[in-house]
Amino acid sequence: MVQKARRLLLGGRPARTGARGARPQGHITRGTTAAQRMRRVDRWLTDVHAARLRAEPTPLAVDLGFGAEPVTAVEMHTRLRAVAPGLQLVGMEIDPERVAHARAVAPPAPGLDWALGGFELATDRPPTVVRAFNVLRQYREEDVPEIWALLRSRLAPHGVLVEGTCSEDGRRAAWVDLRPDGPASLTLAMRLGAFERPSDVAERLPKALIHRHVPGEPVHRLLADADAAWTHHAPLAVHGARQRWLATVRALRAAGWPVLGRERQWRRGEVSVRWEAVAPSS
Repeated sequence: MVQKARRLLLGGRPARTGARGARPQGHITRGTTAAQRMRRVDRWLTDVHAARLRAEPTPLAVDLGFGAEPVTAVEMHTRLRAVAPGLQLVGMEIDPERVAHARAVAPPAPGLDWALGGFELATDRPPTVVRAFNVLRQYREEDVPEIWALLRSRLAPHGVLVEGTCSEDGRRAAWVDLRPDGPASLTLAMRLGAFERPSDVAERLPKALIHRHVPGEPVHRLLADADAAWTHHAPLAVHGARQRWLATVRALRAAGWPVLGRERQWRRGEVSVRWEAVAPSS
């Protein structure tokens, strides 16, 4: 499967060959980004995976496809080092011009560096955390399993790959938590008070699920149940969107959805469920 991924990823707009002649795997994406766009996933990483980050003195993190500006990689570095002071982060891009620009505006510093690369994750050691956000959105759905397999094969044994999508302002996001042995969960995250119903996040589902928001698919059932619970608990809106959202998440759990995490996560407008509950039906 990994070999198949390597063949697939040479399509589209190709990256130019690096200085050592190695061709980064993948193709150049639009690269749009903005400050604070990734704050929700970074906050989730420092909460849910704090123990994983602290398991070694100098964990390696990779921001894969940081985009035309390095700002979100710099923010990730700052946020993750708050819980793992020895963390080293590499911002990785397939476009050499973006790498050169990052080095110019945010010169390498202790624990922060920039590198040319793609899905092969050409780092000097396996990373503990890889964040790949808004990267697979421009690929085909059928390419996703092979890309996931290639990225997972590069993780440290206890590593985690977070692959997902978010809106331009970061207020709506969804991501998959993947481990070396496969996907573990789906997380939906929205700014409370900035959506009409939970299914508004559907347009930001990861590539593996965005075309599955149709009747008969598990992720469609999840969002439909969330909408129904949100409507049922509308009277709680007088106490604020947070109380209404907490009631919605509790209703999902009571209905049998394998909701993960603790209430302090739900209070931020998040809900995570086990991957097998929302995995594509075919």
